[in-house]
Amino acid sequence: MEKKNLILDLGGVILDINYQLTIDAFKSIGIPHAEKLYSQQSQIPLFDLLEKGLITEEEFFNDIRAMSDSEHDDEDLRKCWNAILIGLPEENVKTLYDLKKKYRLFLLSNTNSIHEAAYRKMIIDQYRLFIFDDIFEKMYLSHIIHLRKPNAEIFQYVIGNSSLNKSETFFIDDSIQHVEAARKVGIESILMPKGKLLKEVI
Repeated sequence: MEKKNLILDLGGVILDINYQLTIDAFKSIGIPHAEKLYSQQSQIPLFDLLEKGLITEEEFFNDIRAMSDSEHDDEDLRKCWNAILIGLPEENVKTLYDLKKKYRLFLLSNTNSIHEAAYRKMIIDQYRLFIFDDIFEKMYLSHIIHLRKPNAEIFQYVIGNSSLNKSETFFIDDSIQHVEAARKVGIESILMPKGKLLKEVI
């Protein structure tokens, strides 16, 4: 069936990110084996709680501080956590506006209030406005809806909340566990290859 709706992940699909930068930053403040705590494939419950909006930024920073071998203020920890965020390629912005002419566009992201504030500022600084408000019909952010991928409930929520037909909907994500979860609930999905631009996958 012809696709009418596109659901897109944010980091690794639209926004350039690098998990290793945050892992290295955590190690630099005295958190050994940071890669075992936080990665694209898995993470400890603390990060899940933050991404589901179930703990405050203060609670998150306090727990991160407790893992470190020395005291760091919130701004130091914020810089480490936001190191993952690189930028929004202009080519992806052009592709999104082209796609908007043909499809209903939706954003579905595992994110958190700290990262959201950072990438909003990054995008506004670069484009003078938060262009996602103009591009996407609706943005589903995990810390706001209190659900996160790869749980099936988040996909069902998006489908129901925006009255989408699964057979007319396509999903793109850069994490295989999210792609497989979407497929299990009946949404055709593909994995975004590393190093590719959105236009190359579309």
